[in-house]
Amino acid sequence: MTGPLEAKTVPEVQSAERSKGERTRERLLDLAYEALITKGLDATSVEELVEAAGITKSGFFYHFKDKHELSRQLLARYRTLNEAHLDRLSARARELSDDPLHSFLIFLRLYAEEATAEVEVAPGCLIATVAFQERAFAHDVRLANVEMVRDWRGRFLAWLEEIVRVYPPNTPVDVEVLADAGWTAIFGAFTLAKTTGPASVVAAQVLLYRDTVRRSFFEGGRGPPA
Repeated sequence: MTGPLEAKTVPEVQSAERSKGERTRERLLDLAYEALITKGLDATSVEELVEAAGITKSGFFYHFKDKHELSRQLLARYRTLNEAHLDRLSARARELSDDPLHSFLIFLRLYAEEATAEVEVAPGCLIATVAFQERAFAHDVRLANVEMVRDWRGRFLAWLEEIVRVYPPNTPVDVEVLADAGWTAIFGAFTLAKTTGPASVVAAQVLLYRDTVRRSFFEGGRGPPA
C-alpha cells in the first residue's frame, strides 16, 4: 500500500522525469535544426547529435526511431511555431482594423518590425533545406514541406481575395501572383540577408511588398494611407 507521502511523490517524480525527457527531445531538435540547415540530413549523424546533447544513443532512439523521424518531427515543430507567429500577427492586425486592406497592411508592417530579429537568430531556412535536398528526406517529409508552403501562400491569397471584394484594384490584378510575390519577397530577402546582408533587408522587402499591395488598391482616396 502506498502511504500519503508516497502517493503525493510518485506523480511529482513522473512529472520531473517527463519534463527532463521533453527538454532532451527539444535539445535534440534544436541541434538537428542547425545541423540540417548547415550540412544537410545526409551529413548529420546520430553520433554527433547525441554527443552534443550529452546523452547516449539509446537516449536518442527513445525519442526518435531514426533520422527521418527526427526530420519529420523537426518540420512539424517548425510549422507549428511559424503558424503560431502568423496567427498572432494576423489576430493583432484584425483587432486593429476590421477593414481587410487596412488589416493586411498592418499585418505586413508588424511582420516587417519583427523580421530583422528573426533573421539574426535563425541559422537558415528549413523549408529551403528540404526543398533543395529533397532526395535526402523521406517522401512524407517532402510532402509536408509542400503542404506547409501551400498553407502559408493560402493565407495571403485568402486575405487578398477578401480585399478584392471590397476594393476593386486600380488595374487587373492576379491575386495568386500577388500572394506569391509576398512569399517570394520574404524568402528571397532571407537568402539575401544571409549572404550579403544586412538582416534589415527582409523588413525592407516586406515593406516594399506592402507598398505594392497598397498601391494596387488605392484609388480615389478609398484606399488606406501610407
